[in-house]
Amino acid sequence: KYFLQLEFGEEVWLRILEKADCKHIVFNTRQIYPDVLMTNLAMALAEYTGDSMDNIMQFFGKCFVRFFSNLGYDCTIKATGRYFCDFLQSVDNIHMQMRFTYPKMKSPSMYTTHVDPQGVVLVYRSTRQGFTHYLMGQLFQIAEDLYNTELDIKVLESSNSIPGSRSVMIKFRINFDNQQYIAKNNRMNTPLGRELPPISCTFFLRLFPFGVIMNKVMRILGVGDKLLQAWGGTTSILNMHVSEIFKLRRPKGVPFTWGNIMYLHSVIFELELIRANNYFMINSDNVPSTSSALDRRGSQGSRSILLKGQMRYIEDIKAIIFLCSPLINSLDELLNMGLYLNDLNPHGMSKELVLAGWQHCGRLEMMFERAEQRSTELENSYVLLDQWKNKSDELLYSMIPQTVADRLRAGASSLSTCESFESITVLFCELCDFDYSTIEGAMDIVLSMNAVFSCFDTLMDQFNVYKVETVGSVYMAASGAPDRPGKVHISSSTKALLPKGRYRTESRGVVKIKGKGNMETYWLESTANNEMKEKTSNDEDVKIKGLLVTSI
Repeated sequence: KYFLQLEFGEEVWLRILEKADCKHIVFNTRQIYPDVLMTNLAMALAEYTGDSMDNIMQFFGKCFVRFFSNLGYDCTIKATGRYFCDFLQSVDNIHMQMRFTYPKMKSPSMYTTHVDPQGVVLVYRSTRQGFTHYLMGQLFQIAEDLYNTELDIKVLESSNSIPGSRSVMIKFRINFDNQQYIAKNNRMNTPLGRELPPISCTFFLRLFPFGVIMNKVMRILGVGDKLLQAWGGTTSILNMHVSEIFKLRRPKGVPFTWGNIMYLHSVIFELELIRANNYFMINSDNVPSTSSALDRRGSQGSRSILLKGQMRYIEDIKAIIFLCSPLINSLDELLNMGLYLNDLNPHGMSKELVLAGWQHCGRLEMMFERAEQRSTELENSYVLLDQWKNKSDELLYSMIPQTVADRLRAGASSLSTCESFESITVLFCELCDFDYSTIEGAMDIVLSMNAVFSCFDTLMDQFNVYKVETVGSVYMAASGAPDRPGKVHISSSTKALLPKGRYRTESRGVVKIKGKGNMETYWLESTANNEMKEKTSNDEDVKIKGLLVTSI
């Protein structure tokens, strides 16, 4: 919204909102909106400007990059690597981390299938259709702002129906200067000294007790002992297909195949372990399992174990090893999974993170209680503030006219609130011939005056007459001041929509409007008001040049 207003102006923004039948005027960061909203806005803007829909969607993509850069997320992109190709290979990892901040975000999947000195081939998968050029706009802006790189993007292949996967698949060829990235990889592949002797896979799996080794046909060649214990099967897990033991959770929408794993070598994977009892219930006519893992389950049963790590290809054995650790958030979750601290990797920070999370949990609870207490105190303070503000308003408005008081509150000088009026009506009304001789008579007088003056107050509000004061039995009121009759009160946004040359307006300055706060407002008058004689009546409305004015 902000960048569109900056580029085309407020008037264009209001028009495309109306044309796109958009009911949202203010957009919140964490609120979910339908996907068609952006395409409808782009279509409305394309019709208004005469530009193509593809160019408008690219413009929207560039605006989104500028938007999240203002929020500081450009630092996350810069931290992925020195080169633009590093960012392209880390997009899925960024989306995976963003799910903690935006849990309802439906992120796409992107990975590179070919890298050369002249660019890359990027595959984009998503459940959202019509966002191809929106993504291209994002890539253009990120490359220009963060990597000082110029791109040339071409669509090589497009498919909107992929069986068993996401509904959209786009293959891009992105041309840019990628020579420095290739040179960096070549330097990394050069041995720094004498090569060390190889180690056995058995020893390697001891270091990663939840690791998995799989061959090209996705058959399991070896697993860590802790993973085998957590699986709980009585039969051999070797040579079983990976899909029988694991379910791919992330990256989403990507088939769990050898080719995709090789393409996504830099992406963090999440696999869900299928427990042996679930496997046998599906494949063995519901025969219950007698595995030792059942002994470690609580009364609620074991939770699913999520394994998070990276897939690495080992050339010596022509296989892929999944270097992973269980994804655990707390001690309670650890026990519900049927695991213990000594089951976790002996290296790394897995144990320390679980214990640190447990220690910080108590602190967070105390902080949350304090925050709740302060929030309650703040709410009570706001209630008291509103009550005292209403009392002060009533007292102030009883002393001076409300319009004058609002202008003084807005910072206007006392002299600027003084006005002269050519014609006003002043009323003095006195209640006469009262008998003050007895107490009963005095009380009757007070009751009578209260009834009459209350009726007067109602009439004053009804006909916009200002009550000046009451002194004893005298009631004083003024009509035609301080609010001038025959005018319409409008806001600055309404003033901007009026036809030029047809009306003239008079500024009222900054006025406090109920439900809106301080706003600059105007009196609206027809240009013919000074030339036409105003017709008045007690109960009729007068129409002057299309302007409806209520007479008093």
